[in-house]
Amino acid sequence: MSSWISPSTRTELIEDLVSGVDRYNPSNVSILEDYLYHQIRSEEYDCLANLAILKLCVSSLRNRKNPVDSNSSYQFNPELYNPDVVVNILIKALTACPLPDFNLCISLLDERPVSANLDEPDPLPVLLPILKGLHSLLYRCRFPKFWEDYHSDDLEALRDNYTVECVGFENAVREVAVRAVKAAFTEISTKRLGSYLDLTGTKM
Repeated sequence: MSSWISPSTRTELIEDLVSGVDRYNPSNVSILEDYLYHQIRSEEYDCLANLAILKLCVSSLRNRKNPVDSNSSYQFNPELYNPDVVVNILIKALTACPLPDFNLCISLLDERPVSANLDEPDPLPVLLPILKGLHSLLYRCRFPKFWEDYHSDDLEALRDNYTVECVGFENAVREVAVRAVKAAFTEISTKRLGSYLDLTGTKM
């Protein structure tokens, strides 16, 4: 749990931004986004830092004076919303399954503002249900079905535009499967394990 709260790879600057009052300062978004892309390139992961980006850019907070009234809300800096950043955060969170990271991100996205200021079409409405589906398969340990869907033509855009840039994504998913296998099996056939890991032959 301590590594989830404060990963050993987190720098002192990021620690200050995540843990201090500056986590609500929109001028720090670019620093946090640079850190996200460092995670993507280096196979590191920092959920709390990524949640801070979502809180700044796309979340809607309920009016604290009237938390029961779902119509009373205000936006945090929706002009900073970057759909590619959001998709990359969700992709990183996928690999933390079965921890609640992905659902924590989704909870902040459920009331995201509709952005009319993007230069290009927003890919998130198309990719969000796809990512939710992949997460559901991982969470329910349906690993062969995960790989089948992930390699399908329907998910080509996700692979070509996003996960290809996320170093070690497929191996991180395999680690999710390995953790599940260790928890559930005392022994398992090579064929079955291979279907969980999307590996065959010498690659096993």
